[in-house]
Amino acid sequence: MNNDMQTMAVINPRTGKEDFNLPLFSAQNVVDIAQQLKQQQTQWWALGLSGRIQALENLADAMAEHKPKLVAALVNDTGRASESELEVDVTISGIHRWCKQAPGLLAKSEPWAAEIPFIELQQDYLPYPLVGVISPWNFPLLLSLVDAIPALLAGSAVLIKPSEVTSRFVTPFNELLSNVPALHKVLDIVTGAGATGQAVIENVDSLCFTGSVATGRQVGKACAERFIPAFLELGGKDPALVCHDADPELAAKALCWGSMVNAGQSCMSLERAYVHKDIAKVFLTKLVEKVDALAHNYPDIHQGQIGPIISAKQVAIVEAQLQDAKDKGATILCGGEVRNLGGGRYCAPTVLTDVTPDMRIVSDETFAAILPVIVVDSDEQAIALANDSEFGLSAAVFSQNVDYAKQVASQLEAGAASINDASLTALIHEAEKQSFKYSGLGGSRMGAESIRRFTRKKAYIRNTGVPSPWWF
Repeated sequence: MNNDMQTMAVINPRTGKEDFNLPLFSAQNVVDIAQQLKQQQTQWWALGLSGRIQALENLADAMAEHKPKLVAALVNDTGRASESELEVDVTISGIHRWCKQAPGLLAKSEPWAAEIPFIELQQDYLPYPLVGVISPWNFPLLLSLVDAIPALLAGSAVLIKPSEVTSRFVTPFNELLSNVPALHKVLDIVTGAGATGQAVIENVDSLCFTGSVATGRQVGKACAERFIPAFLELGGKDPALVCHDADPELAAKALCWGSMVNAGQSCMSLERAYVHKDIAKVFLTKLVEKVDALAHNYPDIHQGQIGPIISAKQVAIVEAQLQDAKDKGATILCGGEVRNLGGGRYCAPTVLTDVTPDMRIVSDETFAAILPVIVVDSDEQAIALANDSEFGLSAAVFSQNVDYAKQVASQLEAGAASINDASLTALIHEAEKQSFKYSGLGGSRMGAESIRRFTRKKAYIRNTGVPSPWWF
C-alpha cells in the first residue's frame, strides 16, 4: 500500500464510532496488481496440483498459528466473539477439505475411444488465469476465501475485494500470507468501495460475487459485457415449513437457532416460518420462550448470543421493516425494536405473527434477529406461500414423517432444503446446490463443482490411424 493512498473511515459496530481508516485502491492500482498476478499464475500452474496443495496446507497452518490476530480483527469488524472464532476454524477446515478433494476432482482423464472406432479422446481441465472475488460483510474472512481456495487449487491466481464495511482482517491475513511465498505471489487483496470492485471486474477472467440482488444484477451485466463467467450468490428469504405433524419442540429449537444465529445476518438465515394451524399455538409458545431468552453480547462480548447489526446501512432498513409490519397490524410476541447499546445498534430477538405477504418483513431480505410466523390452514397453503417469493436460496421442512417431509421439500423452489433441522447448507459442504430465481447464478460452491467451475474443459481428439480426410 502506498503511503499517499486515499482512505475512508469505517465504523466499529459495537461503538458506532469511526475507528479505522480503510485504504482505497484505485483503478490503476487494481490494473497493476491484476497484471502481476496473471504473470505469476503460469508458475503457479506449473507448480502442479501437489505443489499447490502443499502451499494451501501451509496457509491453513499459518492461519491456525495466527488465529488470535485473525479473530481479534474479525471481532472489531463484526462485533461478535464466538462466531468470529468459529469463522476462522471453519475456514481452516475448509482448506483441508478442498486439498483432500482436489486430486480426485482435477485428475486428467485417461484416453478413451469415441463412437468412431479410430478416434481417441482425452479430457483436460485448464484454469481461468485470474479469478476475482467480491465478498460481503457478514462473514468477512470465510466468504473471501470460500471461492478463492478452490480457484487456487484449480490453478488460478485470485484477487479479492472484501466489503469496505469489514476489511480489518486484511492486515493480519496479509501478514500470515507473507509466510507462504508461493501463494503470496498469486493471491492478493484490494480494499475499497464500489469503484474498486468495478475495477476488479474489469481486470479478471472469472468473477465470484456474494451480496445483494440489486448489486448482483449490475455485476452480472458487467461480466456479461466482458464475456467472463459470473458466479453470483445473492439474497435469500429462506422459508421454514412446520407441517401438521411436526414435532413443535424440535421445530422451535431449530428455528430459534436458524433465524437468530449471527444475529440473523446470513443469507441462509430462516426468515419466514409457515406453521400449520393445528400445532401453531404450541409451537409459538415454545419458539417465543426460546427466542425471548436470548441476550445481547453487551456489555460483555463473551456473554449473550446476539451481536450488533454489523452494517450501519442495515439499521435503517431493519427499522423500516419493523415499522412497516407494526403499521400493517403485525403482533410483536417478543422484541420488535432496534436498541442503542453503547453506540452500537442491536436488534432485539424478535418473533412476529399476524403478518401478511404485503409486509416488507415477509417479502424483503432481513439481516437481523427477526422471524415472522405465518399460521396456515394446510401444508399445501404453506408450500404456495413459501414459493411466492423472488428468492430461492434454501428452505427447511419439519415433519415426523421423513418421506412426507421430502415430498413437501421437493415442491419448494429453492436450491436446498434442510429436513427437520435448520440451515444445514451452511454446515454441510458435500452436496452440490444452486440458487433458484434471483438468489443467484452459476455453479455450486459445494461438492465437486466448487473446484471445477474455475476450469475450462479442453478436449484432445486424436485420429489413431485412418488417413484423413476419411469421409471422402
